[in-house]
Amino acid sequence: MHIQESGEMYLETIFVLSKDHSTVRSIDVAEHLGYSKPSVSRAMGILKTGGYITMDSHGALELTDAGMEIAAKIYERHTFLTKFLMAIGVDEATAAEDACKIEHVISDEAFGAMKRHAEKYGSK
Repeated sequence: MHIQESGEMYLETIFVLSKDHSTVRSIDVAEHLGYSKPSVSRAMGILKTGGYITMDSHGALELTDAGMEIAAKIYERHTFLTKFLMAIGVDEATAAEDACKIEHVISDEAFGAMKRHAEKYGSK
């Protein structure tokens, strides 16, 4: 099953929130992203059906192995791309915004080449 960009964003958000909170619920995701509760609830249902998250009886969300793999990949891309863009002179807010767009469409090949370039020339 191919996951859409919005699904990647939700998984990344759960990943990020779980770094600071022991429990992540749909309401936390909605507040973090500024989305409506019904929209997030629907998305969580789709992600649960797809096998990317689990939800316990109290509404706590947890990434499955498949969800964690996608979330970690997107988070790594976002973090790297933000730093990379800042290293070449883009201001932090613009770099973060642009990284959020690029992280979903960049190929593994191009991302790998950027990482190798950064390692070689020190633009991490």
